[in-house]
Amino acid sequence: MATTDILQQRLATRAWLLADGATGTNLFAMGLQTGEPPELWNVEHPERIAANYRSFIEAGADIVLTNSFGGNRYRLQLHGNAHRVAELNRAAARIAREVVAATRTEVLVAGSMGPTGEIYAPLGPLDAADARSAYREQAEALVEGGADLLWIETISSREEMTAAIEGAAVTGKPVVCTLSFDTNGRTMMGLAPADVASFARTLAHPPLACGSNCGVGPAETILSVLNLARAPEAPALIVAKGNCGIPQWVGGHICYDGTPELMADYARLALACGARIIGGCCGTTPVHLRAMRTALEACGDDIAPPALEAITAALGDVSTGARAQYAGDLSVAGGSASGASARRGRRR
Repeated sequence: MATTDILQQRLATRAWLLADGATGTNLFAMGLQTGEPPELWNVEHPERIAANYRSFIEAGADIVLTNSFGGNRYRLQLHGNAHRVAELNRAAARIAREVVAATRTEVLVAGSMGPTGEIYAPLGPLDAADARSAYREQAEALVEGGADLLWIETISSREEMTAAIEGAAVTGKPVVCTLSFDTNGRTMMGLAPADVASFARTLAHPPLACGSNCGVGPAETILSVLNLARAPEAPALIVAKGNCGIPQWVGGHICYDGTPELMADYARLALACGARIIGGCCGTTPVHLRAMRTALEACGDDIAPPALEAITAALGDVSTGARAQYAGDLSVAGGSASGASARRGRRR
């Protein structure tokens, strides 16, 4: 099977594909410490990384994302590991490839690529050419390790979206790009779903699939997906990978309040809103993913997009900005949907 269009080929006979859940959340449960780069576990504890991949495959995932979200040189240099980009990313993909082979499944390995955490010129120090080089370095290592596609996630600006996609495109692999609409229905840098839809089409190498991940909760993710699907230049393939409920600080740790039942509702609504690739982000465990798989398998072929009231009744309220976009008003901006300031480079 040619890898250049592997997602379309899988979706030619399927209404949806199920992506995995959280990496960071589940690695913390295995002993990862706050502030410790999870990418180091690709070489220090490969058996734990393999166990994480395997748990999502056993829960029904069609796509697993590699443990490489912070594997670019800018994120790794915070811990003195910028020189290990190739080593750590190759290992992340190789372990996933080996687990897929051992489970004898056709699960796709997606090379996860997150933000640099830097501000682009002229507002900040990061030159666009340097950012493209960093993303290319990471993408090539992931492909060398066995990634079927590149999965760019938690992006917030046009500049980073462009640099990441251009860096990944040199590999010839399919590219997925998801943004985090976590600030009153927009990304931290002010992009609404409709902005992303139109901008993606202007790129020299448009992503094969585009969508929403992370954010402040599944309701906001669903509405961002619906707003993306209703945009005049909507992507052909839309991705939904929302958080498992709302983050809460409990006993010195961030916990997510989403139940398997809530994530099952989220999965059904994501499909009804136009997403063809559906998964979970922060807080999503294999238990949640199994419930999502069961819910999607029970869905019929003809699902009408839900009304806004149905989304909020099932998953909770949404921001004023996301509501305004749903009503066709893109003028509302500013203010976090969660009441908290947005953070750059959050881990899944």
